[in-house]
Amino acid sequence: MSGYLKELVSGTYSLAVGMGITIKSFFQPVVTLQYPHESLKMSERFRGHIELIKDEETGESRCIVCMMCQKACPSGCITVDGKKEEGSKKKVLSQYVLDFTKCSLCGQCVENCKPNAITFSKDYNLASLHKEDFIFDLLKRLKEKN
Repeated sequence: MSGYLKELVSGTYSLAVGMGITIKSFFQPVVTLQYPHESLKMSERFRGHIELIKDEETGESRCIVCMMCQKACPSGCITVDGKKEEGSKKKVLSQYVLDFTKCSLCGQCVENCKPNAITFSKDYNLASLHKEDFIFDLLKRLKEKN
């Protein structure tokens, strides 16, 4: 009989401790956001996917098609292509595609870009059910921003 009473007292005590924690938490401020209607402010150091930087003088991308970002990427998620136009000495960027499903956000591409043509974006609310939505044509996105 004494074992039964010990278990009854022990159970009642643990119930009281648990209810005390619950009641104490009930009166503290809410930390949960109502996600679709509210969103967090991301810190300045947040690193999203990469994006091209626009040259202020020309309005085009700063990319000189050196392909250092593509070579430095350990995931192989960047595809860069350029064309050499007639009468021009330099290549012009014609394609810059990022497969974000493979990207590990290591930052090697940004560090190796000598003309500082790419940076990390602040996009964090990326959700989709389709893989194709995470393959970004960064040149097209840059032109749409203008």
